[in-house]
Amino acid sequence: MSEAVSSGVAAVFLDRDGTLIVDKGYLRDPAEIELLPGVVERLRRIQARGYLLVMVTNQSGIGRGYFTEEDLQAQHARLRLLLAEAGVVLAAMEHCPHQPEDRCSCRKPKPGLLLRAAERHGIDLARSYMVGDKPSDVDAGAAAGCKTVLIADDPIEEGQKLADHIASSAAAALDWVLEETESIVGT
Repeated sequence: MSEAVSSGVAAVFLDRDGTLIVDKGYLRDPAEIELLPGVVERLRRIQARGYLLVMVTNQSGIGRGYFTEEDLQAQHARLRLLLAEAGVVLAAMEHCPHQPEDRCSCRKPKPGLLLRAAERHGIDLARSYMVGDKPSDVDAGAAAGCKTVLIADDPIEEGQKLADHIASSAAAALDWVLEETESIVGT
């Protein structure tokens, strides 16, 4: 094993809307959170392999005034509860509250959210994965040095960076991560 491989824990970074939960636009009410089908079972298996699960999400609804930081924290508390009831623990939940025109360093497609989580939790980005449903998720993961998975039903636009894998659903994306990590951990 090389020194780089043993330098930190591996993680699976997950976008929120369209990857963990049903994308309902600018969600405000925590009661509206709905986990996507098949995601929890797969996250449990990934977690059992020793991977940290880290959610990274753009939440420009805060910057736009659609909801508050407190509203977001209530949403995330509800999401943590739903996942915990199913035996899944998120090691971290990182979010960017800025609008695109703010030009911050944390809004995906920039890798700031992933880099911040990696620093805080000792994550080896080269051994990690980024799963999301938008090209900005893929770009952020690639910029951070992760393998990337794009959830997409539509054809990829010309000139768009391709992910390491493209899946038709969140469950299928996590299946690919499980296949990739099986040979690494031997489970």
